[in-house]
Amino acid sequence: MTIFRWIMGLLCGFLAAGATLTFVIFILRDGEEWLVLARRFRRWTWAACLFWFNVEIWGRVVYTLLHWNG
Repeated sequence: MTIFRWIMGLLCGFLAAGATLTFVIFILRDGEEWLVLARRFRRWTWAACLFWFNVEIWGRVVYTLLHWNG
């Protein structure tokens, strides 16, 4: 599970950095394509973080159910 946390943490971090960088470029250059790309990165960041959260929560639920009386 530690490897999964590191992978998802890095993925979310890189996606968030990409969203921030493209948004800053949009502000500096005022190009609509950069705003579209920033929104796309933001959506993928949100999806990756929600996936991570769900795996953490439901993984703990499944673990608890399997080891309930153990």
